[in-house]
Amino acid sequence: MLALFLGALDQTIVSVAMPVIATELNGLELYTWVTTIYLLTSTITVPFYGKLSDIYGRKPLLIIGITLFLVGSALSGLAQSMEMLVFFRGLQGLGAGALFPISLAVIGDLFTPAERGKYQGLFGAVFGLSAIVGPALGGFITDAISWHWIFYINLPIGLVSLWIIGRYLPTMRVAGVSRTLDYLGALVFTIGVSLLLLGLSNKQTGEWTDLNVGGFTLAALVLGVVFFGIEARAAEPIVPPNLFGNRTYAGSIVATFLTAFGFFGAIVFLPLWFQSVQGSSPTESGYQILPLLIGLIAGATISGAVVSRTGRYKAILLGALVVMAVALALMTQLRAETPLPVLWVWMFLAGLGVGPTFSVFTVVIQNAVPVDKLGVATSNLTFFRQIGGSVGLAMVGTLFGTAFREQIPTQLRAQGTPEPFVQRFEALSNSGGAGFDVGGVGDLGATLRGVLPPEAQPFVDQLVAAIQQAFSLAIASTFWLGVAAVVGAIVATAAIAELPLRGPAPDPLTAAAAGVDDGPPAGDRPMRQAPAAD
Repeated sequence: MLALFLGALDQTIVSVAMPVIATELNGLELYTWVTTIYLLTSTITVPFYGKLSDIYGRKPLLIIGITLFLVGSALSGLAQSMEMLVFFRGLQGLGAGALFPISLAVIGDLFTPAERGKYQGLFGAVFGLSAIVGPALGGFITDAISWHWIFYINLPIGLVSLWIIGRYLPTMRVAGVSRTLDYLGALVFTIGVSLLLLGLSNKQTGEWTDLNVGGFTLAALVLGVVFFGIEARAAEPIVPPNLFGNRTYAGSIVATFLTAFGFFGAIVFLPLWFQSVQGSSPTESGYQILPLLIGLIAGATISGAVVSRTGRYKAILLGALVVMAVALALMTQLRAETPLPVLWVWMFLAGLGVGPTFSVFTVVIQNAVPVDKLGVATSNLTFFRQIGGSVGLAMVGTLFGTAFREQIPTQLRAQGTPEPFVQRFEALSNSGGAGFDVGGVGDLGATLRGVLPPEAQPFVDQLVAAIQQAFSLAIASTFWLGVAAVVGAIVATAAIAELPLRGPAPDPLTAAAAGVDDGPPAGDRPMRQAPAAD
């Protein structure tokens, strides 16, 4: 849990300090690369760590990952330029790729499927806790001490985690696993995922028709087809295609991808709504999403405990996804005048719905695959969750930008603004002119009075009201994309089989008696060797 907390905390604590870092290191032109390089290296390495941990055991790979992460953290804190920081963040990401999948796979080694639910629920709650602590801690450290310490803070946590893992985690290996690696598949996978993530990252400032956006994305899709062709013939594939023949595994992967697509894409603009429409500071907007995070933690922990107690998971997942879809549908009614308590209820329901997907789907796939594929299956789930979130962010960003530009003239006319000024403001918004960057914090009216000509000053109040309503409606429209994605996740979840959770002494007749043909019976799956003495 400490190792997982390291990676989850880093995703939230660094973003708060980035404006200060970029200013101090004089590197605004490399601002986005500090995040992009970390996203690249941490996402690409996830399947590799999963595969290698199946071969060599979780313990050595987790120790390597934490060590790389800590070295990258220490060097990032020492960075004297943005170029150095980008390089060291890439190194940090190489270690971070091990933290999520292997930490979750360790649960599969230590506990039976019947026991895993409550532990996966605790691990799912770590994500929510880090999201609560990260922004506040990052802001405090940056303001009160120095931005360097947002990286140094990882060192004591990581060293404690390393000591506990090195001292107490048993070394567990699976008997008879081949140590052959698919080097060609690894190369194609690395290039393809790099192009995909770069294309999606470039979408924040470009259009789909640009070579570095649509071109990169298309090339990545082509390489994806090539990659799966290579994997189909590889002796030891990184992403075994035969696992997708197991409908429980395939349904869980698809549902996780779509849930991440709908959730992360939908909520990305909520902090901006609090800042731009409600006038909250960045730190205050972080606290405004607490209802969402409380719901997420409650959903993850309660659902995990229920699965462990009952052994049933399908109804829990379907119910949670229905709650999430209803919550996102309610959020499509967001307006500038929406009362905060009402929005908090919607956010709590969304968190309550998505929480179980962080914990229960991991239990489902670890129970559905052979033991010798547990690491790679868990890492694939993590990988598709991260990719789903990245794709969702890019799609939602496009939808929001289009909707916002279209709403500006409509809302100005609704405010009674004379048509000549409506056309002038419409042209200004289409060209990205001053006054239409409403993602910032502060008095929008004062900002507009400082940039608009004298003849436009009488209409500032109307323009502020129009921009805030247009911003709210544009955000509301993005939630429909989330609703559609979650409905797709419901369909995928409905297709999975509810396999009996394997206990300490699996009975080969259990699956046969239940009439389940979704993968090999529990008793026929390779069993782990006894833990090696440390």
